[in-house]
Amino acid sequence: MSHRKLFNSINIVRVKLVREKDAIYGAKTITSPGELASIVKRFLADTDREVFLTVNFSTANTINSIHIVSIGSLDRAIVHPREVFKAAILSNASSIALVHSHPSGSLNPSPEDIQITKKLVQCGEILNIKVVDHIIVSDDRHLSFAERKIGGLG
Repeated sequence: MSHRKLFNSINIVRVKLVREKDAIYGAKTITSPGELASIVKRFLADTDREVFLTVNFSTANTINSIHIVSIGSLDRAIVHPREVFKAAILSNASSIALVHSHPSGSLNPSPEDIQITKKLVQCGEILNIKVVDHIIVSDDRHLSFAERKIGGLG
């Protein structure tokens, strides 16, 4: 008669935020959607597909980190709350801004853009991480959901 192990193994894991590179912008407080848009445009310049990222802020409203959540297709990117808030939690963010590109040049938010914004605002409330804005950038222009009071912002 053989004796089998009666114990299952359990994975012991560690979650770690890895800094990929630094971008110098100065330690100033972000005070407007235009300031934020000018910073993130560097990351989204010349993108031929929709890119969705989060900007994670400290309690002093300075940028802790920028996280690329999704690189999509010409007209959409898959965005899931789990992926949006993962880097925010790991970087101890007190608030976040959502940013995505519209390679088409249009600044008009789609119904999906508005729907995911509402969902992420609700998730942020549960996690106590405030979603302060959702900005669409295209070429040298931007649209702020908070300024336009879209998707539960503003």
